[in-house]
Amino acid sequence: MVKLTNDTKQNFRNINTNLMNIAITIIIFMFSLPLIDSQIFSQWANFRIFPSVYNQIEPTITRHQSNQQILFASAYTINLNSRSEGTYFSTNGGVTWTGSDVCTGSPVQNHGGDPGTIIDKDGVFILTHLGNIQNGMFANTTTNYGVNWSANVPIQSNVDVDKGSPGTDDAPASPFYGRSYLAWTYFVPPFRIVMAYTTSNGSSWSSIINVNNGFGGNRSYGPAICVNSAGTLYIVWASANPNSPFTEDYIGVSRSTNGGVNYTINENAIDINGIRTSQLEPWTIRANSFPVIDIDKTGGSRNGWIYIATTSKNLAPAGSDPDIVMFRSTDNGNSWNSGVRVNQDPINNGRNQFFPALRVDENGGLNIIYYDSRNSADSVDVYLSRSGDGGNSWSDYRVTTQRFRPRSVAGAGGGNMGDNLGLTSGNGKLYPVWMSNQPDDVFQIWSAIIDYTTIGIQQISTEIPNSFRLEQNYPNPFNPETKIKFSILKDGFVTLKIYNTAGKLVKSLAEQNLRAGEYSVNWNAAEEPSGVYFYTIETAGFKESKKMILVK
Repeated sequence: MVKLTNDTKQNFRNINTNLMNIAITIIIFMFSLPLIDSQIFSQWANFRIFPSVYNQIEPTITRHQSNQQILFASAYTINLNSRSEGTYFSTNGGVTWTGSDVCTGSPVQNHGGDPGTIIDKDGVFILTHLGNIQNGMFANTTTNYGVNWSANVPIQSNVDVDKGSPGTDDAPASPFYGRSYLAWTYFVPPFRIVMAYTTSNGSSWSSIINVNNGFGGNRSYGPAICVNSAGTLYIVWASANPNSPFTEDYIGVSRSTNGGVNYTINENAIDINGIRTSQLEPWTIRANSFPVIDIDKTGGSRNGWIYIATTSKNLAPAGSDPDIVMFRSTDNGNSWNSGVRVNQDPINNGRNQFFPALRVDENGGLNIIYYDSRNSADSVDVYLSRSGDGGNSWSDYRVTTQRFRPRSVAGAGGGNMGDNLGLTSGNGKLYPVWMSNQPDDVFQIWSAIIDYTTIGIQQISTEIPNSFRLEQNYPNPFNPETKIKFSILKDGFVTLKIYNTAGKLVKSLAEQNLRAGEYSVNWNAAEEPSGVYFYTIETAGFKESKKMILVK
């Protein structure tokens, strides 16, 4: 045995003491750091839907009405002096894709971007787009996944137009079932919204119908379309100041109950303060506050609710930087709530959220994706904000695995990186599409397949437990995040909700079908005051509540 001298023993004590001090310092430093969102790392694989040498921007996506595995996406494609619309198809729920970066509908040279995608009730794929050698709005159709395209069908030609937005009536009970619509900006004074429709699978279109006439000299930009279960058509747009930088001042809303022929119009239905600019800092890119719209058609408790999302700033509930704001109508568009800030990062933190895309999924969940610079002042991620209670509360999830620095795209116009993202759903999945120039500095359309039936909930074990169980949250007390574990004995619909001491619903952590097993879910209460809260789980044959304490 080696015998240590007193000096050697003291040296070991000093080393141990130093190591302990270092460990304590590291722990203190870690706890002093700002809390990082538990969802900062994406839980979904990202992939390019059609890798190529073309720049692909302004993505749009839709799904088949009866076969939810079939998806149709498009993009404005640019390669040197070549411009067209990429058309991309998946028949297996977004796992694999086929297509082309050039739409071959003749004349091939008359394709100028701003694509719109429709799959009508008969399964006909309709692509709408701007002209290139001839100004105007045009459409092409295919029934064999883009192997053959019809020739360009003129909708409005020989005039300056912008930002076509399509939609289709997919409600079998509607008197206009199968009618497809297109709205756009007639880009001459007074810059109003016009539309046309087709009842012949896109092979011919109606005459041009005027939707609005403008408000107070404002210009109308960026229309969006949706149809409810009764066949009522809604068209919304941004009403922008007439002088540069054309800041969006209002959202206009029109409603037609006779298939788009006549409209009830509210030119300033919703007050916003937009971000229309060619200098969105720090990237000096062109941005906008064009609204997006969707309607709950699930037949559930929120059936018929209409949701609009846009970007706003310096006007509550938005902060001093661009935020995503959602507006809701529960009375067919007659009135609108005062707005809800969607992104859940700290307000007024100098970070940008812009280009929302909105989708009400088949379970009635409200989903909005958008670009977000919360994790880097210089670059953006794509985030998903999801609400299970009609927009009263939200949870944020990072979608992208790799952020990118926005920049303009050569050949796309001054400062242009594209004007929009896209989002659809089906088979319990969300299918977002966005443009990113990572990793090789060519803008490509990226996607992820997001299972919204288990979003935010981690299944710990698939082994069937012996009993239903709701565990005590940990840590408790907590600040501001805690974990809740529960076990369910059999497959079924599960709700997990948090209430305050007044019995008011604070957060819905789960409202979905889950398989038997053990689960874990986090709650971040950064926006809630200190106090006592109760969390309640309910499923067939089981209901239990527990108390937890938030201390700030």
